[in-house]
Amino acid sequence: MTFWNDLESENKSGIAFRNSSVKKEIISILSFSGNKTISELSKLLLLSVPKITNLINELIAHGIVSDFGKSTAGSGRKPSIYGLVADSGFFLGVDVKQNHVNIGLVDLSKNLISVSENIPYKLYNEKGSLDELCTIIRSFIANAPVSDEKILAMGLNLSGRINYTTGYSYSFFHFSEVPLSVYMEQTIGIKTFIENDSRAMAFGEFIAGTVKHERNVLFLNLDYGIGMGIIINGQLYYGKSGFAGEFGHIPFFTNEIICQCGKKGCLETEASGRALTQLFGEKIENGYASSITKEVPVKEIKLFHIIQAVKGDDVLAIDLVAEIGEKLGKGIAMLINLYNPELIVLGGALAETAEYILLPIKSAINKYSLNLVNTDTQIKLSKLKEKAGVVGACLLARDRVLEAR
Repeated sequence: MTFWNDLESENKSGIAFRNSSVKKEIISILSFSGNKTISELSKLLLLSVPKITNLINELIAHGIVSDFGKSTAGSGRKPSIYGLVADSGFFLGVDVKQNHVNIGLVDLSKNLISVSENIPYKLYNEKGSLDELCTIIRSFIANAPVSDEKILAMGLNLSGRINYTTGYSYSFFHFSEVPLSVYMEQTIGIKTFIENDSRAMAFGEFIAGTVKHERNVLFLNLDYGIGMGIIINGQLYYGKSGFAGEFGHIPFFTNEIICQCGKKGCLETEASGRALTQLFGEKIENGYASSITKEVPVKEIKLFHIIQAVKGDDVLAIDLVAEIGEKLGKGIAMLINLYNPELIVLGGALAETAEYILLPIKSAINKYSLNLVNTDTQIKLSKLKEKAGVVGACLLARDRVLEAR
C-alpha cells in the first residue's frame, strides 16, 4: 500500500487515525499556504512542537515533505523550513472538447510536467464514445513520465450540466446508474472528479493564468457553445445544483433557431462557434468567397478552419467573427450590469481570434452597459488558451485531494 492510500485508509482508529488526520492537515497547509517552520505549523494546528516534529519526520521518511534549509527571516537561531516534495504526487487533467481531447499532468507543486493536446476524438453521448475516451486516457497514463501509482486523482472536464459533488453528468455519458465519476474511477483505476469545462477553465486562469489579484471574475468559454465560470470572492460559484453559469442559454433572441438545449432563441444560436460555422456555410452557398474553400469542401468546414482563416486575413471570416462579437458584446454588457466584476476573461476557440473578436465585443459593451459599471471591469484574453481546461482540471483534482478533511 502506498503512503497516499494508507493516508486515506478508513481502517484506522485511535492514535493512528488522529495521526493520519494531522498529516493530512500538514500537507494541506503546505499545499495552500506554502512552506512553513515547525513552530508555525504548531501554532496553526494547536499542537506541541515535539508532536509536529515527529509527524514531519514521518512525512520526510515517506518522501512527501523535505527540509528546504534554514529560514532567512528574523535574527537569532534560524529554524528549518519544510515544504512538499513536488514529484511525490501527480494529478491528471482531461479536457474533453467537441472534436479532440487535451490531457496533462501537474505535480504536487502545481507545475505542468506533461501535456498532450488535440488528440483526435468525437464527443457523442454514446457508450462507444465513452469507451474511446477511456482508451485515450489509459494510453496517456501508460506513456506518462511518472508511475501510475503516483497519480493521485484525475479531473475530467465535460461541457453541459454537471454536479461535481454527486459526480453525475446530465449532458453526456449519463446512461449508467452509477455517477460518471464512480464509473471512471472503476474503469481507469484513479480517483476521479468531474467538472464543467468552463468552470475548470475559469479555475485554471484564476490560479495559473491571466488573473492577478482580482477576486471577482467571470470566465467566458467561447467555443462551439458558450459557457461561463463564475468566481466570487476567490471561490468558484456553483449555484444550488451546481449548474450556475449557463450564459449561452439565456433567451436573448426572438428567432426560431432551436438550440442544443432544445429551447429557441438562446444566445448560443447566434453568437457561438456553432452559429459562426453555420453562418459561414450559408454565406459560401450564397456566393461569398473565402480562402477556406480552396482547401476544404464546404460541408467539411469546421470552427478550426474559420479561426485559422481569420488569422490569415480572410475577409469573410473576419467580418463574420466581428458580427458574432457584436452580439456577444451585448450579452456581456448584461453580465457587467448584473455582476459588476473586476475582470472578464475570454477563452475558448473564438478567443484565439484575439483583437478581431475583442474589439467588436468592447464596442458593444460600451454601447449597451452602464458607464459607471463597465469602467470598473477589465476585459482580457485567456493567457493559458488551449491549456486552460487541462490546467484547471489538474488543479481542481489537486485541491480536492489535498484539502483538509
